[in-house]
Amino acid sequence: MFHLGSRYWPPACKQVTKTRILIRGTTVHNRLSGSSELRTTFGASFGALCLLSVLVWSLQPKAEKPGRVTLVRLSDTNNLRVAQDDLFVNRNPSFDLQLDPTAGGVEAVIVQSIGGVGPDLFDCFNPSQLSAYVRSGIAWDVGDELARRGIDIRRDCFPGILNTAIFDGKIYGVPTNIAADGIWFHKDLFREAGIPNHSGPWKWSEFIPIAEKLTQRDRQGRPIRYGFYFDWWNFGHFFKGFGARLFNEDGTRCTVDSPQAIAAVQLMWDLVYKYRVASTPVEEASMATSGGFGSGNISVFGSKHAAMALGGRWWLAQLRKYKDLDIGVMESPFQSERRFHAYGRATLINKDSPRREQALQFLLYMAGPDYNRLVNSQADGVCAFRKYANAPDFLFNPDYPRETDNAIWRVITENAEGDETSPFVNGQVVNRVMNDQLDLVKSNQKSPTRAMRDAAAEINREMAKGLAGDPALAERYRKALEEEKR
Repeated sequence: MFHLGSRYWPPACKQVTKTRILIRGTTVHNRLSGSSELRTTFGASFGALCLLSVLVWSLQPKAEKPGRVTLVRLSDTNNLRVAQDDLFVNRNPSFDLQLDPTAGGVEAVIVQSIGGVGPDLFDCFNPSQLSAYVRSGIAWDVGDELARRGIDIRRDCFPGILNTAIFDGKIYGVPTNIAADGIWFHKDLFREAGIPNHSGPWKWSEFIPIAEKLTQRDRQGRPIRYGFYFDWWNFGHFFKGFGARLFNEDGTRCTVDSPQAIAAVQLMWDLVYKYRVASTPVEEASMATSGGFGSGNISVFGSKHAAMALGGRWWLAQLRKYKDLDIGVMESPFQSERRFHAYGRATLINKDSPRREQALQFLLYMAGPDYNRLVNSQADGVCAFRKYANAPDFLFNPDYPRETDNAIWRVITENAEGDETSPFVNGQVVNRVMNDQLDLVKSNQKSPTRAMRDAAAEINREMAKGLAGDPALAERYRKALEEEKR
């Protein structure tokens, strides 16, 4: 269900609402007209969002508390957000923070904000989202405000998360956490198989025999336990270790048809169909139906249906609920480059919020010790600010004495790089094309080579279509090509 923001209007105000949206309709058009990719996306959704918004007026949040500044923050549905927001209010009693996890996706946030009813703060989960927020004109450039307070995220944060907060050299938010994936493993299963725990960098050629040894099947070849579990959407992790890139340096061409990218996807296919250490879609569906698999990758690993799994430190928030697990973490193997895929969140401020100056206090809190230490304690990934991950209380948490691998998480995070983007193509389109092609590889309907060549061709076609409808972007593309030739 979509709505226009956390401050809803009752039916008596419907006409006021409609008038306000129509008055700002010119602003909506002007802000989006500079980008054909955004025009296409928002043209279809804007009307539906406006019409559906009035249906949820009855969900109005609690009234503002007297004497307090009420800020509305849009984030995900993770329960950890409640404690993070409560800590801010406890440290800043003049504020009331309302968490809104229901406002829909990027398009909804932009429409709400342009319509004057958006949240004061909103989370950004990847560079593509940041690009959309900045190009639509709703993200506040907070670089000078942070600098005046001595905060330099380029200096202080892990590099892998910076592209969720920095766009075209300007700072639009504060990174709130970072994740990079390692290899979770069950120590007891390793002991039973006589396999020593591994430490330090290693290659896929060393990893695969271990995964084969830990895989168990019945006499009919049906899986009992997989040696390794991974998600196909996480192709970026494999790309990093193979030295593969989504785009060339200037972003003028998609390069997922490179030998490195094809080899990375070939390994993913090999893990499933050649070495048979990971699940096929058919096997996974069969085990889920029969009760063998739980729902989701964390439950597959937590219930020991996989001896090893590719995942981030944020898994701990769920794995802590399993009793008597004896688990550890290793670096992920790589092929040619010891690099890992970084992802996470940043929090941005609505440029048109009448409380944007007050909202800045929340960003300052997220850059400080209380918030970052809470993130580490909750296992909400790794804190984004390096110095708090280097502190002794990150390495050892007395509440969880069996968690002894935090130093490994720190090394993984230091060697992680964020998503690649191109200014000339919509990142959401790129993800859709890649996932569509990878689904065909995963189901063994298309070879890795064919899939990556088709993906590159389609993404480059989408790039050309966007350039044809956006003269300013086409001019920037032309200059980028000239620079490449020099």
